[in-house]
Amino acid sequence: MKTLGVLTSGGDAPGTNACIRAVVRTALSRDMNVVGIRRGYAGLMEGEVKPMHGHFVGGISHRGGTILQTARTEEFKTGAGQEQGLRSLKKHRIDVLVIIGGDGSLKGALRLHEQGFPVAGVPATIDNDVPFTDMALGVDTAMNTALRAIDKIKDTATSHRRAFLVETMGRDSGYLALMVGMAGAAEAIVIPEAPSSCEQILELMKEAYGKGKAHFIVVIAEGAEPDCRTIDRYLTERGKELGFGVRVSILGYIQRGGSPTAFDRLLGTRLGVAAVEQLVRGNYGKMVGLFGSEIVATDLEKVVKGKKEVDLTLYELAQMLEVYPPA
Repeated sequence: MKTLGVLTSGGDAPGTNACIRAVVRTALSRDMNVVGIRRGYAGLMEGEVKPMHGHFVGGISHRGGTILQTARTEEFKTGAGQEQGLRSLKKHRIDVLVIIGGDGSLKGALRLHEQGFPVAGVPATIDNDVPFTDMALGVDTAMNTALRAIDKIKDTATSHRRAFLVETMGRDSGYLALMVGMAGAAEAIVIPEAPSSCEQILELMKEAYGKGKAHFIVVIAEGAEPDCRTIDRYLTERGKELGFGVRVSILGYIQRGGSPTAFDRLLGTRLGVAAVEQLVRGNYGKMVGLFGSEIVATDLEKVVKGKKEVDLTLYELAQMLEVYPPA
């Protein structure tokens, strides 16, 4: 192996730059050349490749986003797109590739591996929906960002006696909403994995009002049913007599941005080193992930075929904590 390539694909996640730094520095320590591929698989197909030296990744670990930029592309999902990517890898004399991203990015990594190209994957998604890792890159930062926002919203909600519906990211997974809802002591949490209804939320709102609460916070994953807008309309129409004004706050992309936490910087560093080490050892087609305190490599095929479920015992715990006696 002479040249290692690294790319970031899909949604950006805090901690990715720390991972890129670790990949580059580890490969250089193994006397390999390193190139960065800009804009993920789209950039791979278009040959957006540039050399990466040790000084190039200095001072990037604290930065959010990805210095290599990222993109989504439907074309790479096709056989023709993958062939174009393989031709680009050959043209630029790239021998092995580290791919940092979520489930879609790891599927692309598996396609390359199946066609004989040596790859290693690193899970990076704030949804934390990639199996065979306890935490993906970016999750801890996103949780802390959302939690700080909810704490501030609660101050305003209490001051004005309002109900706030706070929407977090999570189209297919309610992990982020569940964790920040628990940590933020929300009065209700709505996630795709657990059935809920507007009527149930209204009943919880009535209970909170009857117990003298000055605020009512609902944390809602963007992919949940009912969604934030439906709940807003229902509570606005049916809850007027309770004395709570209803407001909506959609946190959106602030959850992806910002300086990564110490946890994500350390995790990115460990995963980046481990990905390169797997390739050096000839263990191709693996994803490196965190199990407890250990970094473990898992076959990409198992990762792509697997499904990570939200721990619903935590959801039940959150519901239990919402119950308390009147003052």
